[in-house]
Amino acid sequence: MSTPALETLLEATLFGAGRSMTAEELSECLEVTNDEINESIESLQSTLKRRRGGALCLSEVGDRWAIEVKPNLADHLPQIAKPTVSDALLKTLSLIAYHQPMSQSRLVELIGQKAYDHVRALSQLGLIDKRRDGNTRRLGTTRRFSEMFSCPHVERKKVRKWWREQVDAAGLTSGPSRPEALMPEQGQLVLPLEEESENSSAD
Repeated sequence: MSTPALETLLEATLFGAGRSMTAEELSECLEVTNDEINESIESLQSTLKRRRGGALCLSEVGDRWAIEVKPNLADHLPQIAKPTVSDALLKTLSLIAYHQPMSQSRLVELIGQKAYDHVRALSQLGLIDKRRDGNTRRLGTTRRFSEMFSCPHVERKKVRKWWREQVDAAGLTSGPSRPEALMPEQGQLVLPLEEESENSSAD
């Protein structure tokens, strides 16, 4: 039996892993050079884009790669085909909602390298979107997030203010005593919670 093409093995590896992987990890797993992996990544991206009626795409998450369902199909999937939101993902989602627009690099500082997989999973669920901002991405919530949590707003500033009120009401933070993970990013003003929501310099 002939050996499958590297592009085919790459697609199967990412699909089977169910998580994002770096080019170095893929190189080691498939026992080929980084250059060969990078060439196959470009080839696979083109193949998936050309595949008529295909449901999957190859996405870059930081310096990692993942096979995931195309975002435009998320609304059409039956509930059984939608992954559940784990407690770990909910905690990450809460941080993003609290700080949005939050840099992905800041999220990595707070929760470590698992942030990349969490961002990919939350994006695939349609709960956040990610926009390129220099060498990082800016993360924010979506309409689906508002629907899931019965938030009456969809505009990010209003969603952020509403979410902070929920966090404050739950007793998780109180003015300057808030935990490190709930502190503003560098460059944001440290104000009382209600003022910070309206006057964050990040906006």
